[in-house]
Amino acid sequence: MLGGQGSGQGIGQGILREDVRADLAEPEIAFETRGEAGLITLKRPKALNALTLPMVEAMHRQLRAWAADARVSRVVVRGSGGRAFCAGGDIRQIHALGRAGRHADVMAFWRGEYWLDATVKTFPKPYIALIEGIVMGGGVGISLHGDVRVAAESYSFAMPETGIGFFPDVGATYALPRLPGCTGRYLALTGSRIGAGDALAVGLATHAARAADFETLIDRLAGGGAIAGAFEGLDAPAPKTGPLVAERALIDACFSADTVAEVLARLDAAAGEGSAFAAASAKTIRTRSPTSLTIAQALMRRGGELGFAEAMLAEYRLAERVMRGHDFYEGVRAVIIDKDNRPAWQPATLDDVDGAAIETAFAPPDPAEPRFDGSQGPRDAAPAAGIRS
Repeated sequence: MLGGQGSGQGIGQGILREDVRADLAEPEIAFETRGEAGLITLKRPKALNALTLPMVEAMHRQLRAWAADARVSRVVVRGSGGRAFCAGGDIRQIHALGRAGRHADVMAFWRGEYWLDATVKTFPKPYIALIEGIVMGGGVGISLHGDVRVAAESYSFAMPETGIGFFPDVGATYALPRLPGCTGRYLALTGSRIGAGDALAVGLATHAARAADFETLIDRLAGGGAIAGAFEGLDAPAPKTGPLVAERALIDACFSADTVAEVLARLDAAAGEGSAFAAASAKTIRTRSPTSLTIAQALMRRGGELGFAEAMLAEYRLAERVMRGHDFYEGVRAVIIDKDNRPAWQPATLDDVDGAAIETAFAPPDPAEPRFDGSQGPRDAAPAAGIRS
């Protein structure tokens, strides 16, 4: 779904879909060395390859091992099942832990996930993500910060967190403001899905390839040599572009505003002049958590001036605040658990959001806080159940 339409459906089916628990008889994540390539396969297809904390920690440890292994010259990550590369994190589990008052366990997930994203960002060897189907939330974190991002024909990107009372994280604070014009702000506030054509146009994806050619790509990458050579002769048809290209001028004009209220005012004005895209975008934004929208706008406004580690620390601080608040739990209830799609946000209006509290996330780092510069990660431990290496 594009142009802000069908976003609630996208959230329920995407990053937030955790209705089906993986069969623990099957591995959640698998690692293998194929020639010069370290290959990571996410193996929770029934849960759209959503990440659990054991998966995150196992992947982090394996990346660290491959970084030190001279026999491995590049890493490739892919999803299984065909429907999703990775649709995010285990939101139901986070919701349950928070409701049970287990705040330390909740923050252990965010800390572990953000450490992994920092490891991907700073990985010293080429890191290639083969993306078929949905890539949202945590799936963005383990792909977007790598060197090569290959979009298959079914590629579907979104960061729809404002629809469940959260905010675009996993390094979106660093990456989205660096997209052309205000396209990153549009993606952050609306949570709308885009396809491969738009992703290539703005740099979210670096290459297009048929999903049927992914195995050939892996074999070629395993053979060593230049990464670009692996794509020779595998030219995929140019994917069609969508609203990020077609509506770029309007996106830049409306989403360049400093506040969410002004974004909405500009969209309303454009809708009054006949823009269906502006009307749909405004309608979508008005269904989102006012607190989440205000956080997302602050992150998009400030993120272009932050280094990666600074951006991740701001996200971590905000995650801690949101996990102690109301809207995340209400949003997950409304969209994922009860599925009535009628969240009662608190506060209910943009005017009542405490913007000053959000600004504290950008304070200088405290030495006691986690660092997201690739230097920290989970303690060494035996792989958890359901992890195969």
